[in-house]
Formats: sequence, C-alpha cells, structure tokens
Amino acid sequence: MPRAPFQLGEHTIMPGQRLQIDVPVARLYTHTPLHIPVEVVHGRKDGPVLLVCGGIHGDEINGVEIVRRVLRAKAINGIRGTLIAVPVVNVFGFLQQTRYLPDRRDLNRCFPGSESGSLGGRIAALFREQIVDHATHIIDLHTGAIHRTNLPQIRAQLRPGSETERMADAFGAPVVLNAELREGSLRHYAQSRGIPVLTYEAGEALRFDEWAIAPGARGVLRVMRRLGMLAGEQRRRTPAPAELANGSSWARAPIDGILRPKVRLGARVAKGEVLGKVADPFGNEEGEVRAVADGIVIGMSRLPLANEGEALFHIARFDEIEEAETAIESFNSSLVPPTDSFSF
Repeated sequence: MPRAPFQLGEHTIMPGQRLQIDVPVARLYTHTPLHIPVEVVHGRKDGPVLLVCGGIHGDEINGVEIVRRVLRAKAINGIRGTLIAVPVVNVFGFLQQTRYLPDRRDLNRCFPGSESGSLGGRIAALFREQIVDHATHIIDLHTGAIHRTNLPQIRAQLRPGSETERMADAFGAPVVLNAELREGSLRHYAQSRGIPVLTYEAGEALRFDEWAIAPGARGVLRVMRRLGMLAGEQRRRTPAPAELANGSSWARAPIDGILRPKVRLGARVAKGEVLGKVADPFGNEEGEVRAVADGIVIGMSRLPLANEGEALFHIARFDEIEEAETAIESFNSSLVPPTDSFSF
C-alpha cells in the first residue's frame, strides 16, 4: 500500500517529495509578515517523524548551519519516514541577533504556549500545534549563551533502555548530561507527550564553530540511521562511547575584575584546582577561581570581564573520569580538519 501524504498546515507533501514551507508566525511593526522556515522531506516508506530544529534562542546560530548540512546530505534522498527541518524557530530573535523575543521572553520557557497569551506564548503554541505535535522524535540544537561556549554535549532525561537513551548513544557527542526537565521548555513539553528529545549543546552564540557544527550534523545523521530512517552504514569511524555525567556545577568569580583563564574547554580538573584568576585592572586585588569538584570543563565564559558571583567554568562530574577524558580526546582527534578552537 502506498504511503499516505504528510499534512503540515495547509500543505500536503506527497511520498518522495521535499517541500519548503513558510509558516506564518506574526508581523513586524511595519506590517511586514514573519514566517518560520520549514522543509519537509517525506520518504516513500514508513518510518519515524523526526523534527530537527535550531534557533529557539535567536542568537544560537550553529544549529542553523547544522540543519542546512543535514538537508544537503545525499543520504536523506532515500529517507524512510519523515524529516521536519526548522533552521530558525525564533525568527524575531534571529533578526535582532538576540536570544530573546521582543518582549524579552525566552521562547524556550513558553511551551506549551497559548493562542491568547503573550507573544512568546502565541509563537510557542503555533510551533507546537503546526510542527511539534507531528513529531515522533526531536533533536533540538543549541549553543552556549552570549559570551559562553560549550563543549559538544547531549542533554536529555535518560531512562535505562529508553528511546531517548538509544538516540543519545547514537549521536556521538563526547559527553551526555542526564539533565532534569525545565518547565516551559520544548523538551519538557515534548517528553510530557512521550516524545523522546535530545538537546545538543555546542559552541558559542553568534558564532559559527566548525568543531561544533560538523559533529552536530554527523550526530543527527547517526540518530537517523539508528532510528532506521537512513540506509547504509556510517562511513566515518564510530566515535568513542559518550560518558554519562552524574551532575555538574559552576565555578564562580570570587571578586569583580578581569578573568585570566588557566584551563581550556574539555580539560580534566581536580577539586580545588585553580581554573583562572580574576584581578582588578591594576592587579592590586586578585582572586582565584577554583574547581568545585573533580571533573571535565564542559562550558566556560569567553568574556574576560566578570562580576563577583558570575558563573565562569561549568564542570561536569563523572563516576569514571578517565573514560570521560578518553572520550573527549577521541572526539578531538576525530575533528577534520584539526582544530584548536577549544583553547584560548
């Protein structure tokens, strides 16, 4: 029996068809309409419906390029199931190069949204009704916030033997955080409906970080293969198994001043180790930023200017820290071309 067409709003996508759709979302003050750009790849054979989306935070642009590369991959021409690709969800923030919506709300705290609510609530409701509710699986692409960078990592709520765990294992990021759900996030809403979700965090806002983009695109394709959506084997070597972090914490600035970091992203650190020093411009007062636990630096500030108490180094804790260090070293060596982007 032929596969049924895929319906997205007023658009019908036939089996074997690719279609780019502009989903109306709102208008600017000038009455200029804004749309969420969507591309649907509807395979000829049955399979999962995977949503891959970027730019829920408008300044997180690595995900935009990841989506583009996935759509250009030859492998998806023979897809089973359906791929819904959304490079930019928060079109308002993307245009203004900001994380937030014009009303300063975080779109990723507005789900499930409301058709009669704030701008954020209305956009969340529209995105949920027209796109998210069609999906059986989701990969949500993020970066660090402005002036912060993240080691490539998966954040998910993992249960042994779950579909989410299977997706996380396939992705190939060096670190997986078993992260609790945040109310109002896309991940919180989707998992409340039984939809497995991975959040991929890598790189810095308003930057194209190749060391984050290339593994992200490969990770999406690996997950598609694991879900049976793509035929054939992964041509690149299989990455080292990701290590599951059992928690994380931030090391914070002890005083106001200018940060001089002493460690790089991905470094293994020991509790009490000096990660950096913060000093006033004259060097009269200086404070040491020390690791709060043994672990791996998975996120850090890129901005040297720091206020007392500001989060500067994000440290993930592992039961098997040697294995985590090995996984990160293996990940670094797999980057093509070699990169020193993890160091200052």
